[in-house]
Amino acid sequence: MLDDCTLFTIKKPSWQQVKHPILIKNNIDLWLCHLQTRPAQLSGNKWLKLKHHIAKVKAEHKHGIVTFGGAFSNHIAAVAAACAQLGLKSLTYLRADSVDLNNPTIQFCLQHGMRFHLLNRAEYRLRNDDTFCQVITNSHPELLLVAEGGSSSEGAKGVAELNLTDTPNGKASLVALATASGGTLAGVITANKSQVLGIAAVKDSSIADRVKQLLPQEVNATSWSINMDYTDAGYAKFSPELLAFCREMASYNVHVEPIYSGKALYGLFKLIEQGQLNKHKRICFFHTGGLQGLDGLLYRNLISANDYKILMGG
Repeated sequence: MLDDCTLFTIKKPSWQQVKHPILIKNNIDLWLCHLQTRPAQLSGNKWLKLKHHIAKVKAEHKHGIVTFGGAFSNHIAAVAAACAQLGLKSLTYLRADSVDLNNPTIQFCLQHGMRFHLLNRAEYRLRNDDTFCQVITNSHPELLLVAEGGSSSEGAKGVAELNLTDTPNGKASLVALATASGGTLAGVITANKSQVLGIAAVKDSSIADRVKQLLPQEVNATSWSINMDYTDAGYAKFSPELLAFCREMASYNVHVEPIYSGKALYGLFKLIEQGQLNKHKRICFFHTGGLQGLDGLLYRNLISANDYKILMGG
């Protein structure tokens, strides 16, 4: 069954030219790239980060995937969707004190057969510790351990298959995207000869080190950078100004959430407005998906029903 990728609808990357007064004023040709899939939970970077893990499951005769994530994680929703489609087991070590059965992400995962083991915050900080990971691997020998966010050499390898430099209007001199766990950014840097700018969605100074661990040695250290100035109040936190920006983008038929892609796109616009990217006349922005996270924001009353409708394009 693992070979039957007809279980998924994987469309070619879609390109959208973004027209906005800030871009016109600064003579910037901005193209947004998005990889759409069905199930939708695998859109953006999600399928790319999982495809080689799934191939490894098959090669090692495993029965599924065990991973890490928070209660509203796009990654755990993607793992649940992929494993359910392929008849595989899925298990998440969840950063939570209890399983909230009303949480829409948790509901989706449970409906798709995912099981949960709970970790408190102190335990969850060990998710990248080799000894801790070995304990989990030993506890579930039938499952392949996948790092948080799918950020591993396999995840980066999948993302590296995506050409983000060649837009429909010519080559982009800069590729920009949101970064958190670092795997997607490492894959984009590896694959694209343009300058690459990761705009951090989290206040985590270790992102750059994680990216370096996933890069081939021959990659030029000057070809990429990470901007930490637009994390707002931190992961999954956003200001009214950022939410307003995401609502404005929807009027340009650009649908983003204020956690990852919306936060990074906001940062990119600010950098353009400040004149810091004037040397780049054509820019690609990689939309990494994650609109399922809007369900969780609505559930926690962090956005209104009207916000939700606008951001989803309803």
